[in-house]
Amino acid sequence: MKRQTVVILGSNSFSGSDFIDYLLEQERFNVIGISRSPEKNSVFLPYKRFTQPRFRFYQYDLNQHTEQIINLLSKAKPNFIVNFAAQSEVAPSWEHPEHWFATNTVSLAKLLKYLSTIRYLTKYVHISSPEVYGTTEGKIIESAPLNPSTPYAASKAAADLLLLTYFKQFKFPVTFVRSTNVYGAHQQLFKIIPRSIIYLKLGSTIPLHGGGKAVKSYIHIRDVSRGQLLIMEKGRAGELYHLSPIHGVSVRNVVELICKTLGKSFQKSTKIAPDRPGQDKAYVIDSTKARRKLHWKPEITLERGIGDVVNWIETNWQEIRNLPHEYIHRE
Repeated sequence: MKRQTVVILGSNSFSGSDFIDYLLEQERFNVIGISRSPEKNSVFLPYKRFTQPRFRFYQYDLNQHTEQIINLLSKAKPNFIVNFAAQSEVAPSWEHPEHWFATNTVSLAKLLKYLSTIRYLTKYVHISSPEVYGTTEGKIIESAPLNPSTPYAASKAAADLLLLTYFKQFKFPVTFVRSTNVYGAHQQLFKIIPRSIIYLKLGSTIPLHGGGKAVKSYIHIRDVSRGQLLIMEKGRAGELYHLSPIHGVSVRNVVELICKTLGKSFQKSTKIAPDRPGQDKAYVIDSTKARRKLHWKPEITLERGIGDVVNWIETNWQEIRNLPHEYIHRE
């Protein structure tokens, strides 16, 4: 069987590394990972459980090593490229918006200039974000207007529009994915679910920004990876697909569930903190298109998923407890 080659940009990211892990579970792919930082250890990179030589890693920064990345692509001639690479945090994007645009938009434009001229690429899958819609109300489908409310969201919206322009003008084979609040084992420790578990184990108080009233759509990382593979292989060029649960849940209710799972008092373990600038009140989108066209749906419940994260943290507690639990920005 001839294996197809998939290049993952942003392979050290939470979503990128799980997608690699899922691809390597399938025998039909060889995978190349590209990331600006060295590979993390197996605590944060689940694909390291595989020993067969179907994965290669290259440390290149999209902002600095465009030529090297192009040379690598020219030699590998991948069938697919999936781009997870991004400055992805919302609140810190107010402090250095130029960093978010440099990575999320400008570096992509440089790479796209080359990609639009090649013929070996079957599909380029771009990992976008529902943040581009701003505060959402009602049924948000793929044709909803862009209304970004943060520099991060604006940089992602600009990238999407740029790619769509190349599709319209040059038939560039781009397909877009917007997933909601992804979580699971191996996630960055500053994210709300792992950070809340860590705080409870350390006996620290969990800050609930805005009282935790914001409604999110939490979806397990493996459900997202399954959807992304379907979109990569079966999604139509120029099309956008949402991956999300049917219903949203407030941050407060998620933290309550975490407290219940660990046998802790919610009232004693939390405190209200000021809301973040540009915080969307609701983050709920409709995924009917992916369900009907690709026969995809989430399979992992929030209760089971949080249990998985708890088990992962407890298994690796001696290492995790000594790592930073807050976001640290890298330019």
